[in-house]
Amino acid sequence: MRDQPASTLDDMAEVFDALGNSTRRQILDLLRLTPGISVGELAGHFDTTRVAVMHHLRILEDSGLVISLKEGRVRQLFHNPVPIQLIYDRWTTEYGGFWGSKMADVKYAIEHPQPAETQGGSDGGDRQARVARRDSRKDRRRLA
Repeated sequence: MRDQPASTLDDMAEVFDALGNSTRRQILDLLRLTPGISVGELAGHFDTTRVAVMHHLRILEDSGLVISLKEGRVRQLFHNPVPIQLIYDRWTTEYGGFWGSKMADVKYAIEHPQPAETQGGSDGGDRQARVARRDSRKDRRRLA
């Protein structure tokens, strides 16, 4: 984690915290579907008080997931997907590379099976083949 500046990691923590609440995720979905919606219109979609919706909006704005523009007395709300994209890029790129190389190894092992004699004798070869098949099944389950 030394490669990431502290502020970036803190920003990610705020985004994860904000996304951890179902009401906030609902708010983001509504903002994505109706960009520019007002706070009053947004609050009308929930059975909670306007104050509770404002509390969730403040958390979403602090995490950078919501941008608001004020025109006169009306605040227009917009979903900002950039923080989610940064998390997606950070995590899927790293883990995608890991699984990509593992799957290439599995594909090669399936396409080019080793004869038992070249795997270190009949007992050792059978054991190695069983371990390789077991590991391959685990990898496929993780990907499913």
